Amino acid sequence: VFICFSFEVKVELSLLEKEKEVDGLSPNGKASPFADSRPNGALGHGSDDDSTPLPLYHKPRDYVEASVCHVKDLENGQMREVDLGSGRALLIKEHGEFSAMAHKCPHYGAPLVKGVLSKGHVRCPWHGACFNIATGDLEDFPGLDSLPTFQVRVEKDKVIIRANKQALQSQKRSKPMARCSAVINSSMGFSHVLIIGSGPAGLVCAETLRQEGFTDRIVMCTMDRHPPYDRPKLSKSLDSTAEQLRLRSMEFLQDHDIELLTEKEAVAIDVKTRSVTFEDGLRMEYRKLFIATGSKPKPMIYKGKDVRNVFHLRTPEDANSIARLANNKNAVIVGTSFVGMEVAAALTDKAHSVSVIGIETVPFKKALGEKVGKAIMKVGTQSWYNMKHLQNTIILKEVVLKSGKVLRADACVIGAGSIPATGFLKQSGIHMDSKGFITVNKMMQTSAEGVFAGGDVVVFPFPPRNNKKVNIPHWQMAHVHGRVAALSMMGRAAEIQTVPYFWSAMFGKTIRYAGYGEGFDDVIIQGDLDELRFVAFYTRSEEVVAVASMNYDPIVSRVAEVLGSGKTIKKRDVE
Repeated sequence: VFICFSFEVKVELSLLEKEKEVDGLSPNGKASPFADSRPNGALGHGSDDDSTPLPLYHKPRDYVEASVCHVKDLENGQMREVDLGSGRALLIKEHGEFSAMAHKCPHYGAPLVKGVLSKGHVRCPWHGACFNIATGDLEDFPGLDSLPTFQVRVEKDKVIIRANKQALQSQKRSKPMARCSAVINSSMGFSHVLIIGSGPAGLVCAETLRQEGFTDRIVMCTMDRHPPYDRPKLSKSLDSTAEQLRLRSMEFLQDHDIELLTEKEAVAIDVKTRSVTFEDGLRMEYRKLFIATGSKPKPMIYKGKDVRNVFHLRTPEDANSIARLANNKNAVIVGTSFVGMEVAAALTDKAHSVSVIGIETVPFKKALGEKVGKAIMKVGTQSWYNMKHLQNTIILKEVVLKSGKVLRADACVIGAGSIPATGFLKQSGIHMDSKGFITVNKMMQTSAEGVFAGGDVVVFPFPPRNNKKVNIPHWQMAHVHGRVAALSMMGRAAEIQTVPYFWSAMFGKTIRYAGYGEGFDDVIIQGDLDELRFVAFYTRSEEVVAVASMNYDPIVSRVAEVLGSGKTIKKRDVE
């Protein structure tokens, strides 16, 4: 059954400013690709003012010192955001010891005081990133940067923090990275590590290598024309430019000897000669290869494919064009994927009308269950119609449905799902499954020697499901894959130790999700679905495998913390 949900701009949206800033639309959203490299302790930090960059010699005026509370004001396991005059810090008490660090998550700026403190780290309430409270190091994703930490001492029952002013202002720092010591000619057709793809998997792989002391050449190739950017924001903030979404600047990459080749499409890999051929004829040999090409839109058969106002949302330019063409006009979204629904939501306050055509009776039914899907659907829909089939005709000004209904379309967005971008590997001999996903082991190694893969393109053994091979196309998971692959390349065994974390923002509301809910057989809902303040626990037989929430922070991060510690949550515990 095809459904058409129709949004009119008259819909009153209670766009919570807080939520808007929270998840889709923080002003820069700049993050930095640093995976935790704690297993070997090679580049750990002391807890004294780890901020970057700082001059070699600090003058006293570079610091601020303040008495922030009485020693008895905080119990063990408590956190408090404190003001030092030149900025704010997060004060933490655990096991009788005080520590202090930056108070905002570097990913999207979440207040960490609202997060979850457990076993020496703080987990962000919004998207689950973890930071070590002693070092400030990023220990789980998403995001790229770590936090500066500050000195704490107790004098006469007063807790005093001494902090570097610059660190207080920046609220983030990069982990130290090695430089490339190899003599390199940029035209040289060889790279010790070649990375295909500049999303979070590729970026984290490159930066983890440098953080771990790798000093040979790293080349990262991308089909994009821009340096790495925050792709999940495209569908939530259609007006954002590549510059606003940027994760790393060209200068940053150059400073750390990560070479970026833009507008480079890989067309073939020869695992025997260890070489990659690109569409423009460039051929590059490698010692280690990391494939992180992500996914591409699922092909649809319809007339009018080449019409200018029909889009698959892939780039900032696509997003900007959709926003421009739909302004005060009629927009049609084909597909009720998360991306499709996010675009629909983003257009409701821009377009004259927004219509969504979907094959499901309820959006997100497979991922979130019928009750949650219906609750979300109610937020933005005034009316919806049963449609038998799409008539496979998208023309410049209208979309025609099999029922005969005609939808005016000044801009049309196809959001009907995706497939792995692995077509170029067909003759490579690298093993893929029947759907085109690359199969990797727990070290992110493919069937070909020296070739690794990660992100949306892989199926990998997932420990919580007895190492069943799964595909988890989350932004956060791609970061983890990049880190594990980098450590594997350097001969340092590291396994995936994370809880999958996902979020979606629409109509000023944010849904958070943690775990792996594939095959859930029951949903236990607490809270109020009508008010969109709820938590949903997804269970398989008697065990909780995933959780989703709206307006119920930090429950999802709390559950992620429990699952991440290796514990199980039973259905009876929830009930």
